[in-house]
Amino acid sequence: MDHAYRVEINRILQQVEKGTKAEDIARNSYPHIEKLQWLSAEEGNRETASAFFQEGNNLEMHVAPVYRKQKLTGYLRFDYHRSLVDTNGLMLRTQLSLAALFAMLLGVLLYLRKHLLKPFDRVRKLPGELAKGHWKGIVKEEKSRYAHDFLLGIGQLKDSLDTSRRRQLELEKEKKKLLLSLSHDIKTPLNTIQLYARALEEHLYTDEAQNVHAAHQIQEKGKEIEHYVEEIMKQSRHDILDIQVQNSEFYLKELIDKAVHAYKEPLRLRRMELVVKPYENLLLKGDLERSFEVVENIMENALKYGDGRRIEISCYEEDYCQLIRIFNTGNTVSDTEFHHIFESFFRASNSEGKQGNGLGLYICREIMRRMNGEIFAEKEADGMAFLLVFPY
Repeated sequence: MDHAYRVEINRILQQVEKGTKAEDIARNSYPHIEKLQWLSAEEGNRETASAFFQEGNNLEMHVAPVYRKQKLTGYLRFDYHRSLVDTNGLMLRTQLSLAALFAMLLGVLLYLRKHLLKPFDRVRKLPGELAKGHWKGIVKEEKSRYAHDFLLGIGQLKDSLDTSRRRQLELEKEKKKLLLSLSHDIKTPLNTIQLYARALEEHLYTDEAQNVHAAHQIQEKGKEIEHYVEEIMKQSRHDILDIQVQNSEFYLKELIDKAVHAYKEPLRLRRMELVVKPYENLLLKGDLERSFEVVENIMENALKYGDGRRIEISCYEEDYCQLIRIFNTGNTVSDTEFHHIFESFFRASNSEGKQGNGLGLYICREIMRRMNGEIFAEKEADGMAFLLVFPY
């Protein structure tokens, strides 16, 4: 039941008791009060008093005495209406709404359980098994669009790891065979060297021509051993650079966005400024993923060896090629070291105490060349820059 009219009556009574006249009260502020009448306590006309207390309409009526300084001054008659609210109906509608909301929430939870939680629960141990190399099964694909891409990626990762492991085993077998073969081949010239060296040491040759001949044989067999060592180094280098490049086409923006997305947060945490100058989104030839590996290696070097102030990426065209220039502030290498930075296993003096193996830039150059591109380095007064050259 709506009792708002009582509140309005009490408010009007308070105003009148404070001295406000009944006719001065703003009735539009009290929507439940339809009519307001005043009867003074000094009114002596009985007919007037009788009419005052008599119900004469379809509205409900309430008469309240008005006191001022504990003295009765008159009566106020309120003709009002009250809004009836169907409490039972409201309660029923509320319960039905809550039931519908609960049913919808339950449906959402069941849907998430079936299409999101269950698929991920089935593969929650898979990353650990893959890391240990124990997983030999097949990653079952899911129809759920939430889990499909994730499980598809896990399946591709598993296949890639399997292929890498098989290739690694094959390379290890080939390497052992090569080392055994070269070890055997090295023994022959090594024995010859030892034989001639002993003869010279013990002065077995009395003729000068025989001594010269022995020294010449030692030199020749030394060159033969050097050749075998070069073969070992060549084979080791070939294993390291067994990189598959899938040349196709991609837009420059894809590569730049990929780099910005990967390094925006790390650079923000280091309070380093990343500047990407405006560029034209041209179509390039090459392998997008391998190109990002090159950019990634250069960015990592900038984080390692830069001074932590700024990295700047700019793109421009030159001689029918797209050039991407990545510059970082910091101390540069010496002129002597600068000419060797793209050599394998080379580490400059500024890399002392920092992790690395001296292969990063060497691999970058090999990747760029396999994409028919090139990479160059530039020294500036306040930093280093690397230029990546992509063909159209």
